[in-house]
Amino acid sequence: MPAGTDFKDYYQILGVSKNATPEEIKQAYRKLARKYHPDVNPGDKQAEERFKEINEANEVLSDPEKRQKYDAFGQYWQQAATAGASQPRGRGTRVDVGGFDFDQYGNFDEFINDLLGRFGGAGRTGRSYTYRTYTGGDRDYGDFFENVATEVPAPDTEAAITLTFSEAFHGTQKRLQINGETVTVRIPPGAKSGSRVRIKGKGRPSPFSQQRGDLYLTIEVLPHPFFRFAGDNLTCEIPIRPDEAVLGTQVKVPTPDGNVTMTIPAGVRSGQSLRLRGKGWTQPKGGRSDLIVKLQIVSPKDLSSTERECYEKIRDSSTFDPRTALEEVKL
Repeated sequence: MPAGTDFKDYYQILGVSKNATPEEIKQAYRKLARKYHPDVNPGDKQAEERFKEINEANEVLSDPEKRQKYDAFGQYWQQAATAGASQPRGRGTRVDVGGFDFDQYGNFDEFINDLLGRFGGAGRTGRSYTYRTYTGGDRDYGDFFENVATEVPAPDTEAAITLTFSEAFHGTQKRLQINGETVTVRIPPGAKSGSRVRIKGKGRPSPFSQQRGDLYLTIEVLPHPFFRFAGDNLTCEIPIRPDEAVLGTQVKVPTPDGNVTMTIPAGVRSGQSLRLRGKGWTQPKGGRSDLIVKLQIVSPKDLSSTERECYEKIRDSSTFDPRTALEEVKL
């Protein structure tokens, strides 16, 4: 299970509401598990990570006890559960933390609101944080806060950043405004949509200790008009003429770092793919993936008289029939 600082919205991952029934959760999990199972998506790292998230979400939401803690404590449900197992329980526990007297508050939410105001936490922009009061069992807000004050780490902040295809490929440096503070972030080469970059000590200050959490940036790479992602590799389409497909040729193919000459063998089919090794996407650990070039045979619409005459001669003299196998097709 992830740590409390790596909070994930399990309801959002499964695509269900927070009021979903166990049966609705089960159905959503089975549907997504079938879609993203590694056997259905061989070699797809993104599908593999999605499958792990789906299983993680189902493990918590399908367990009534875990789901109750998750709903009650949100980001800190695991710390609260650990503290609940190790701390003595009882009502009426008076807790004095830094001079705060719980008797002046009607409930835990009132205390948190006042505490965040004192530490400058109220009114922050960018991301909202929800604190919940645990009301089940035989624990009161005093007992709960004692556990939180000793177990909960500094809160992290999450934000999104958009990169062009070139910035993501080559790496870049960005200056961002986060909670009124200018932060300089270096994005290493090879980032992809969904990648996360951690900037230590640039998250939200803890209302308990003023220690700052970390800033996590989720990257979105803008689409490119020519290149597409295919797992770790890149893919593109190259148009060729019918005569080039029949006789073979050499063509220039754009790659992320310039054109290269690729040899097209004779007799290729439309839709056939050729591989340019080491000409794909930058890999985070070094090296490059491959560029998969898909061939598209394009017939000319406007023919000169000479071209038409040549094509007619080929038609009249050709013995090749690409539809021979269709004669055997039956119901």
